[in-house]
Amino acid sequence: MKAVVYDSPRRFTVGDVPTPDPGPGEVRITVHQAGVCGTDVHIHHGDFDAIFPLVSGHKLVGTVEALGEGVHRFTIGEQVPVKPNLACGQCDYCRAGLPIACSDLKGLGTNFPGCFAEYVVVPATLVFSVEGLDPALAVFTEPAACAMHGVETLAPRPGSTALVFGAGPTGLLLAQMLRASGVIRVTVAAPTQFKLDTADRLGIDHTVLIDRDDPQGNQATLLEASGAEGYDYVIEASGSTAVLDICVPLTRSGGTILVYGVAHPEDVARFEPFDVFRREITIKGSFAEITSFDAAIRALRSGRVRTDGIVTHRFPLADCAGAIDAVEHDRSAHKVVLVP
Repeated sequence: MKAVVYDSPRRFTVGDVPTPDPGPGEVRITVHQAGVCGTDVHIHHGDFDAIFPLVSGHKLVGTVEALGEGVHRFTIGEQVPVKPNLACGQCDYCRAGLPIACSDLKGLGTNFPGCFAEYVVVPATLVFSVEGLDPALAVFTEPAACAMHGVETLAPRPGSTALVFGAGPTGLLLAQMLRASGVIRVTVAAPTQFKLDTADRLGIDHTVLIDRDDPQGNQATLLEASGAEGYDYVIEASGSTAVLDICVPLTRSGGTILVYGVAHPEDVARFEPFDVFRREITIKGSFAEITSFDAAIRALRSGRVRTDGIVTHRFPLADCAGAIDAVEHDRSAHKVVLVP
């Protein structure tokens, strides 16, 4: 089969590798579409705990092609995505009910073989049915699950307000889920107008165009847009520390900041500790999903979460380099998908 194989950071080939056979309890999936995201760019550069050599990729929709011994929940040809994170179940965190903090967490396309390939073999416990969903919608299952985990982490109050920094695919999924969870007004702020136009078409309450190079001006604009009160929830979904630097002043007293975007490991954000202390601001992180796939699939099936117009670029597997470059550098790219 063809696969994208990294031998080290920024060094990969697209070539022939043996087609894997499913062992007991495993499923082999024919990959039809694989999403490419900012996390894949981090892995491309050797971040995000990537272990090389590596077949990358962690978002997919495909069909079941072969079943290992003991797997009976799926049928050949059934459309499925894959939950990319697997906790060990044995460490102190797993035994305490915190699998997302697992000491030996495995990640598809990070430290075990991923889906930038014609086929992928995974444990059946990571496979879910999305039979009947449009594949163009089903390919968003993993980012929708990450967004669902973010909403579960926030547990927003009905009637509250929220500001989402970032109109990328997961930012827009998260904004829609916040509205469906009872947030009365969701504002999305981003520096790219066409992404905000997509947010408008998806029914987001309010959008604000911000300037990448003027954080203080952005703070003033967004504070004014809130009615000078700030927001109950401020979600940083862009990975920018310049944005994180203005999140505390934009949060209402007693409110919550969610660090959702992926920054570089060496990045540092700044805030005034006294302000956090005096106004009892809560700061939370949302790393990845591990228990939210079923809820995300239900949200996609219900139509309350839509993805119309988010995919802008499709590349063949042979042009994985072009797909990575588009995510990293092409400001006309919104969601990028590989089609093996």
